[in-house]
Amino acid sequence: MNLSKKNIFWQQSSIKLENRQIKNGHAGAVLWFTGLSSSGKSTLAHNVEKHLFDLGMQVYVLDGDNVRHGLCGDLGFSVEDRIENIRRISEVSKLFMNAGFIVLTAFIAPYQIQRKRAKKLIGTTNFLEIYCQCPLEVCEERDVKGLYKQARNGKIKDFTGISSCYEEPLSPDLAVNTAQLSLEESTNKVINLLQNRGIIHG
Repeated sequence: MNLSKKNIFWQQSSIKLENRQIKNGHAGAVLWFTGLSSSGKSTLAHNVEKHLFDLGMQVYVLDGDNVRHGLCGDLGFSVEDRIENIRRISEVSKLFMNAGFIVLTAFIAPYQIQRKRAKKLIGTTNFLEIYCQCPLEVCEERDVKGLYKQARNGKIKDFTGISSCYEEPLSPDLAVNTAQLSLEESTNKVINLLQNRGIIHG
């Protein structure tokens, strides 16, 4: 047994999740947006967030770049660090969900094992994997940060889609073709998914 955890016990809240859901008017959930860099994950997640917020819902986006400024600021981009990055995000997402929030995560999360572990931790009922499907060449055209160009010039190592692999989701809850659909069309698909799964009500 890890001695550092021997005397650590989980403290139960006196407020039940169902009470939070009744007050919020919606269920807690984690929407896991995954896809290549510049595939539209953050843009879509933030647009869904605004839509839900305007309806009075408890919602928050955990964005890959933002999290690496703080919570995961000590991690690099090796396979091991990427796995740890997603592990931490999964734990934070679960806490938010248990507080009754609809959490939208926008991370590349390139490995299937990462997303599988996140789903197992959070729970299959309230975990929705959303694949932002976009061809690599379109992602490169959209790349305002110039990251793909740097990666192709060898200035960035282990860059997903160029020098590091991206494992496409095998059976996502929703695949959104962000190269063909408008932002509003993509947002509507996500909202429809939430309604169909009973997370929110129309």
